[in-house]
Amino acid sequence: MNRDTTPVRLSLLDIVRLGLLGVSTRRLRATLSALGISIGIATMIIVTAIPASSQSDLLAKLSALGTNLLRAEPMPSHGDDDPTKLPESTLGSVSHIGPVTNAAVVANTHTSVHRSDRTDQADNSGLTVLASSTGLLDVINGKVRTGKFLDASTENLSTVVLGYVAASRLGINQLTPGQPSPLVYINKTWFAVVGILDPMPLAPDVERSVLVGWGIAKSALAFDGHPTVVYVKAPEDAIPDVRAVLPATMYPEIPGLVQVSRPSDALAAKQATEANFSALFLGLAGVALLVGGVGVANTMFISVLERRREIGLRRALGATRRQIGGQFLTEAVVLSGLGGLAGTTLGVVVSLGYATYQGWPPVIPPAAALGGLAGAVVVGVVAGIHPSIRAARLTPTQALSAT
Repeated sequence: MNRDTTPVRLSLLDIVRLGLLGVSTRRLRATLSALGISIGIATMIIVTAIPASSQSDLLAKLSALGTNLLRAEPMPSHGDDDPTKLPESTLGSVSHIGPVTNAAVVANTHTSVHRSDRTDQADNSGLTVLASSTGLLDVINGKVRTGKFLDASTENLSTVVLGYVAASRLGINQLTPGQPSPLVYINKTWFAVVGILDPMPLAPDVERSVLVGWGIAKSALAFDGHPTVVYVKAPEDAIPDVRAVLPATMYPEIPGLVQVSRPSDALAAKQATEANFSALFLGLAGVALLVGGVGVANTMFISVLERRREIGLRRALGATRRQIGGQFLTEAVVLSGLGGLAGTTLGVVVSLGYATYQGWPPVIPPAAALGGLAGAVVVGVVAGIHPSIRAARLTPTQALSAT
């Protein structure tokens, strides 16, 4: 009578159960092995999610501040310390550039501002007195903190608006309605402070300035009417085209003497620097993941040595080499998968918590979360291949004869 010697087929679910059984019976060792995997995955998610949240917050702030802003100014020519003088009609010429939606100009009056007429007139506290067109605030997305900005009704009056830093240095931090306006002394003339501006990261020169009307600058401060800085606003997709024609429009004779910059680029550069540090931390996360993989491989090797009798008994009862190898490979994958799941959860929680604490919009890149789990499984496969092959090659006699 012939006996059926066909080995019993194990389903994928049966193999997974065997893998989970091997992990659950050695909980402490499994936990310590999975810890390395989880630390690597958590670090990888954190160093990608936190910069992503920071970048999202920065982009939102840049959009609010004005990524569509250009700043142009003349440069010194032929070794001369004084910059080239722009035409008085510069504002009108720039405003006629097709994509330009708004433009404004300021000019250095080369005068100093003081809180009193009794202070040293040579000390200007590092502040600049700028003549300003009335539309400046709309172009640079500035806001008035208290009071009001210069307009047509005050352009020819002895009134000033203080930048945020200028107000702090002059000791004028608040305007009280119904009370007399504080006074500042410019070129032997008293000017009333009618407004104080909020901080403007994209226009630090305005923050450190005292702004006066264009008309009063000409009549009281001996201003010659030539602008020194031009601010231009245009749709973001048109910025490169406007940037290309702006120098020739401002100074047709020698356009190469006009320098055009995009203020938002400075803040964007900061984000690029942070991204470089993120790449470094991502490399460290990879090292942690490698160390975790070595820990899993070591655990599986020891497991094969400790369980040789179990392997021999299963082989004697008819288990094939493929089934034995599949069991140990599944254990390694389960071990790494659990570590990856724990690390992903930890990384997401830490990233969300830190972003919330900083007031950033929380961003978890899907590629980082899914890649973390996939990476853990790959590490488990790589770490478990050799131990599973070694276990599968054991014959029943070799395994049962182990002491």
